Amino acid sequence: MANTVAKKSELGQQSFIKKLVAAREFSLFVIIVAFFLFLTFTQDVFLTWLNLKTMLVSMSTTGMTVIAMAFVMLTGGIDLAVGATMCLGMAVGAVLFKGGMNPWVASVIAIASGVVIGWIQGMLITKVKLIHFIVTMCFMGICRGLVMYITKGTPISLVLPLSMPENAAFVKVGQGDLFFKNGIPLPILIFIVVVAICDFLLKKSAVCRQIFYTGSNEKAAAYSGIKTDRVKIAVMMISGFLCGIGGVIYMVRFSGVPVSAGEGFEMTAIASCVIGGVSMNGGRGTVLGAVLGLTFMTLITNAMNLFLVSPTVQELIRYLIVLAAVILDNAQANARAKKLA
Repeated sequence: MANTVAKKSELGQQSFIKKLVAAREFSLFVIIVAFFLFLTFTQDVFLTWLNLKTMLVSMSTTGMTVIAMAFVMLTGGIDLAVGATMCLGMAVGAVLFKGGMNPWVASVIAIASGVVIGWIQGMLITKVKLIHFIVTMCFMGICRGLVMYITKGTPISLVLPLSMPENAAFVKVGQGDLFFKNGIPLPILIFIVVVAICDFLLKKSAVCRQIFYTGSNEKAAAYSGIKTDRVKIAVMMISGFLCGIGGVIYMVRFSGVPVSAGEGFEMTAIASCVIGGVSMNGGRGTVLGAVLGLTFMTLITNAMNLFLVSPTVQELIRYLIVLAAVILDNAQANARAKKLA
């Protein structure tokens, strides 16, 4: 009896190890560690706390749009407006804050504006039956246009209002450190908490599992009683909510709103998600995988900066990585389809 239990335990451990090694996240994690070690030994500046801190804080804002994109892609859609939605939220919050409103209230309204944008997009996708690509591409331009109208085409500076003593607690949202001076940036801790909550809910919550079912086979999900339209609308609202949070952190971090804030974030988000194993066909992937994809993209960007690669060449390399990731995702999807056939 004891031997049987021991064998079952051993088989269970072996099965777990096989699953772990086969997981996309594990292989990506190994690549990230290897690349991290390569940069450590080739660039003296890489392992300095200043460089690592800069990368981490950068991830905290871009990362919100990555998680937002992951939610949308899991339903089989895509959100090209994540960067523009984030910028619009920043502009709304900054104008209200600079006009005398309490910064926390202004931030809530800024985040709410992202949720409203997500709701409108979701309604157009589900009720008017437009595709994600067209709707979000249009809203990318609409949000940018609203930002230009709100800001009159000039950056908004919040240096003066943020320097007021009564706003010291709010400043920590984007510029604060915890535990010690020049310690762990508060924005990255906020990001980690958001990642943990979203990853847990997607894996354990029965309600959030409907996102996977909708993305895997929308018709089957609908026949099983899932309100797929509600799921799509909710996911777009979640995307707007996360972009709004990222916008508030970005706004405080840079003490203002550059009108070009968030440009290119949509491509980084798509690349990070696909590299991290989130299928562009929907129904497969994890938030953790998407964040690992973002970590890889951040390391690539940092490496190019350290090796003094030209910005124009950097853009070329980033888009080549996106193309390679999409090709890999398509190849894996075709392989699974053949296997099931």
